[in-house]
Amino acid sequence: MGGLPVRAIDNIALEVGAGEFLVLKGKSGSGKSTLLSLIGGLDRPSSGALSVSGIDLSEVNPTQLARFRREHVGFIFQGFNLLPTLSVLENVALPALLTPTHAQDAYEKAWELLRLAELEQRAHHKPSEISGGEMQRTAIARALINTPALIIADEPTGNLDSKTGQRILNFIQELNRDLGRTVIMATHSSDADAMAHRILCLVDGRFAQTVCKE
Repeated sequence: MGGLPVRAIDNIALEVGAGEFLVLKGKSGSGKSTLLSLIGGLDRPSSGALSVSGIDLSEVNPTQLARFRREHVGFIFQGFNLLPTLSVLENVALPALLTPTHAQDAYEKAWELLRLAELEQRAHHKPSEISGGEMQRTAIARALINTPALIIADEPTGNLDSKTGQRILNFIQELNRDLGRTVIMATHSSDADAMAHRILCLVDGRFAQTVCKE
């Protein structure tokens, strides 16, 4: 904001264990998305220390940071972020195709993930030809294509009706419970509270010690 510094995340300490399901809550502007972006390597901290999967993200160069995102993190966003000109299958396979992985292996893995997401019948459809819930399941399958240890979800049910949103949350819970993926999710909803191992509330870039109220 011009010459005025803004502390989006203000001197917090956080340790997340492997296989944990952590939910971040807080009002808009509290710092949830910024914290997710830092953990996922989309942004870099201006000070302090940040280590994910044994990698010091405050020290790596841009090429190493891109490799970290590609190999260690799967992102699920509220807006799906699917490429409209690609089929569901192609969208899921795309991150693997950007690595040294053989194309045939990438598509075989994509088919496995489409079966996991119950999307085999939609494999050759474009995003505009499927429902919102199917688009989000496609995005989740895409997030898993490079077998990341960490899943970062930013309001993953924000654009979905309550029934479809619950199905998406159940799918994410299965990834955590059955596949051992670490999940860090930012959400305004209380629907994921029962699934979480821990719930933290952000207020003005800091963790609050009280119950989080929207």
